[in-house]
Amino acid sequence: MFLRFPWLLSRRRLLAALLIDSLLFAAILTAIFQFGFVQWPQFDFSVAGFLCFWLICSYVIGRYYDPTEQYPSSAIKQVARTTICLMISISIFSVWLWLRASLSMVATSSGFILPTLIAFSISSCLFQLGLNFAFNKFYISSQLWLVVGSATFGHKLRRALSWSRIQAKLQPINLSNVIFLDFLNLGAKGVVVECFSALSTEEIQVLMHLQAQGLRVLTAVGWSEEVLQRFPPELVQLEDLLRNEFPTPQRSTHKRLKRTADVLISFILLLSTSPLLLLALLVIYFEDGTPVLYSQLRSGLDAKQFRIWKLRTMYLDAEVHGIQWSTKYDPRITRVGKLLRITRIDELPQLLSVLTGEMSLVGPRPERPEIEIELERQIPHYRLRHLIRPGLSGWSQVNYHYGASVEDSENKLSYDLYYLRNASIWLDVLIFFKTIRLVFNARGAIAESVSGQVSR
Repeated sequence: MFLRFPWLLSRRRLLAALLIDSLLFAAILTAIFQFGFVQWPQFDFSVAGFLCFWLICSYVIGRYYDPTEQYPSSAIKQVARTTICLMISISIFSVWLWLRASLSMVATSSGFILPTLIAFSISSCLFQLGLNFAFNKFYISSQLWLVVGSATFGHKLRRALSWSRIQAKLQPINLSNVIFLDFLNLGAKGVVVECFSALSTEEIQVLMHLQAQGLRVLTAVGWSEEVLQRFPPELVQLEDLLRNEFPTPQRSTHKRLKRTADVLISFILLLSTSPLLLLALLVIYFEDGTPVLYSQLRSGLDAKQFRIWKLRTMYLDAEVHGIQWSTKYDPRITRVGKLLRITRIDELPQLLSVLTGEMSLVGPRPERPEIEIELERQIPHYRLRHLIRPGLSGWSQVNYHYGASVEDSENKLSYDLYYLRNASIWLDVLIFFKTIRLVFNARGAIAESVSGQVSR
């Protein structure tokens, strides 16, 4: 199952990590109780709630496997992140203990809860390291995909793989002269076909034979969804659009739930972060004067233009030389602005657009109309992203770095197309938690490119 559906590897790895931590916590809690107490300690502290807090904290901090990290750096980071989780957990528990102000609870905590947390943290760190090692050794292997199509088609597939987290190899084959080897024993996972209508009857028979051997026979779109978890625009054909492979989400239940969540969460976020917003406005004012906010026109649902508001993070003359993308070492960004961007605080005013219905919490990032003119000219099917309401965060934002070029925009569109095809409440929830992890780790808010031509 892992090798047949490689895009599920990270999900299965996360579930395994959560299960291991849950079982370890229960085992260590029981063991310390058995050896240290005659009867179960009396306290009203929710052990299950504390475990949930640990699991969420571990996910947000990034304890549960990052395929981009390699040994020994991954081991060092695992120890550091586990220590952070332990310190946060002890701090939360200490605050609760202080609020309780009970001497008996202090004795119980020092002899039961704190030893449990320390023993659990050490064992969890070791088990997660072991799981990462086993996962890399036994499940992360290079896949072999057979390619039926032109050399240009093969080049497009190889270019798409350059941005993939899955290791894969591509081998062109000629169905007219194929020798029926056992491709499964050679490690082949399936066949990617450029155009089925261009195949002869004999070539179709060969594909059916390979399928009978257990190989998957996929179109470029099917291969992209299974291997890449995104849809590179150049691999999407007009036939795919006519077959309604990228339909506009029509489910009324999904729309109502999504809109209700948008309004409730946006209202709560605006209310809870209002002191932080006020502080940010004052700091911007003292550093660079007024205005402290700025607005831009963006393209939204059905390409309708609307105005967004953000905290100003650039100097007043930022676009005196014309529109350009923000870069990694952009001199136009103020000192305060850099901090606001890293923490995403500058985007909080956009919650007003979510409340008015012009944006959603989750969806494609809205782009400036001036930039889209060039993007639509260079990127195939770019306007498909207008079939769904834009969002503060989205599948492209949590899977790809900050865009600062046409190439970046094309790669981000590939993730937007994946979201368009697979939009659901569960995917929105996944994006929500991934966004929290990005914000906590200060990732994805600053461009990686050192030069640009068009400003975000």
